Amino acid sequence: MRSTIPMDANPWPHDMVISVDDDPHQLLALLWVREAWGLRPIGGQLPPGLVDPPAPAGDPEDRDAWEVAWPEVWEGALARAAVSVEPSMFEELARATHGSDERGELIRQLHGPTWRDRFGDTAFTEDYRAWTEARFEARRDDRPRSLAESPEHQSLDALIRAWRVGLSKVITIPCRGEHTRIIGGSALLITESTRKDRDSYAAALGAFAQR
Repeated sequence: MRSTIPMDANPWPHDMVISVDDDPHQLLALLWVREAWGLRPIGGQLPPGLVDPPAPAGDPEDRDAWEVAWPEVWEGALARAAVSVEPSMFEELARATHGSDERGELIRQLHGPTWRDRFGDTAFTEDYRAWTEARFEARRDDRPRSLAESPEHQSLDALIRAWRVGLSKVITIPCRGEHTRIIGGSALLITESTRKDRDSYAAALGAFAQR
């Protein structure tokens, strides 16, 4: 989001560009796998549980391997989610032959490490499809009714300060409570509830500005 031209009455700096990823597919897939399969991975900066957890999918055959791998895949996917994708990459992907090594490498660069890369499709039951569809409907119904009501405009002063020291991307995950992480030098990971609350969002942006 950005303002296309300078306007005296518009408090949004015309050259400020902030992207908000409220549907990070690879991160959501990992969060679903963790809760649906009852994984208990160990790590100091892992996110809390989902606000709307899925129904249990069962007991994985190799629970130990899954629990060990989960934090590693999460960190890799999170690092990739923080990077803005160059438009040229989509053009290269469109030109690449389906099934070719070139196309596979481009997909890996685009998405980063995924659970499917490591363990295949075993974890993703039909319940995963239903869960993602329900999330789509909920996000559509929860959109701000006007630009002024958007979280970024509600916490604009704090957003500007964070942008001035390098923030360019905000990533949200549907997890309980607060979980704020600065990823690299330009991205901020927060929960959806943090972004929806003006004071909590301003505090998270302030943490980025003061890092």
